[in-house]
Amino acid sequence: MAVATAPQPKGKLKLRPLGSRVVIKALEREEVTKSGIVLPDTAKEKPQEGKILAVGPGDRHPDTGERIPVELKEGDRVLFQKYAGTEFKLDDEDLLILSEKDVLAIVQN
Repeated sequence: MAVATAPQPKGKLKLRPLGSRVVIKALEREEVTKSGIVLPDTAKEKPQEGKILAVGPGDRHPDTGERIPVELKEGDRVLFQKYAGTEFKLDDEDLLILSEKDVLAIVQN
């Protein structure tokens, strides 16, 4: 007997991070300098700014076992450490999974 599953909404991430980890889509840096010089891919720095796509439930307190909630939420624009996390590809999209402690700041609009 086949079990019917609800279809995933379009654009919904098929990934749920564990603990205090977050999934980030890195935002690309500008390809042209202020003086108009176009930068080749090899000269670009690794991006350090991104948008949070998914957030884990948080770690557990070692003594009480209670969840410690993650301070970040989906949709936050953040700055993160340059070489933090693990890069991976999901549905032809380059993503990054990293720990909440590797996020340096939330960018305010």
